[in-house]
Amino acid sequence: MVVNSEQKFGALIGFIGLGVMGEPMAQNLMRCGYHILVHNRSNEAVERLVELGAARADTPHDVAAQSQTVVTMLPDTPDVETVYFGSRGLFESCQPGTLLIDMTTANAEIARRIYDRARAMGAESLDAPVSGGDVGAREASLSIMVGGDPDTFERALPIFQAMGKNIVYMGSAGAGQVTKACNQIVVGVTIEAIGEALALGKRAGIDLWQLREALMGGLARSRVLDLLGQRAIEERYDPGFRIRLHQKDLGIGLSIAADYGLSLPGAELVYSMMETLVTEGHGTMDHSYLIRHGISAIPQHQREEA
Repeated sequence: MVVNSEQKFGALIGFIGLGVMGEPMAQNLMRCGYHILVHNRSNEAVERLVELGAARADTPHDVAAQSQTVVTMLPDTPDVETVYFGSRGLFESCQPGTLLIDMTTANAEIARRIYDRARAMGAESLDAPVSGGDVGAREASLSIMVGGDPDTFERALPIFQAMGKNIVYMGSAGAGQVTKACNQIVVGVTIEAIGEALALGKRAGIDLWQLREALMGGLARSRVLDLLGQRAIEERYDPGFRIRLHQKDLGIGLSIAADYGLSLPGAELVYSMMETLVTEGHGTMDHSYLIRHGISAIPQHQREEA
């Protein structure tokens, strides 16, 4: 999709955070005709994007000083704190009229802090976390959940359309992050349920491919079962989306729930299981590795015989 230049929010987009998700998202912006200024802690992804025509910046401060719009896609809330509020951060050089879009999955509170600081400086901000994994990032088919002012959302919509397909305005600042926390609870608990189902099927001697095919034909059908079920059966656990990051996301959801006096026992269970895997050194595996955690509970001789 090519976005007309008159639709664009600003002439130059700064993009900070070029990980598994951020790099293809930045590439999709470039494919839609946007000029990109990139910054990342490691240099390899920066070099790849520079070869495609992007410009580079040495610090977040330099990104904000030169860009009308800044997109951040960072690992965690402390990284957002540093990039926005730290020394040589975005707010040291952010200009009135700048649009700040944080697409990190982070705590809703920091989204509200960014919104308040941006407003005080005459700038605008949106929290816009995404779902869809590395596949959605590459295919520009991400689901994007947006919090902030509705008029700012409308102005930024062409940017989101370059990276995603299901783009939903959720409400005021922080609402996007709360929505993403809800998403991660559904995905995490579903992964755990798939692990239990495959473990039961394997123990009973059922072929796992046939089991997946049968489940995909009924109410149990889901994109999680489709993609992550396949990865687990193939024992292909390269990320994707890392277990440690999903555990972090569930922690955000549980913290929000605690603020509202809610208990989320399913999410608490999955958080604990992921915490165990991280402690055992599997935190960089794809979150579908949680399914293996269920299947591997079966004694080896039974798995080989089934």
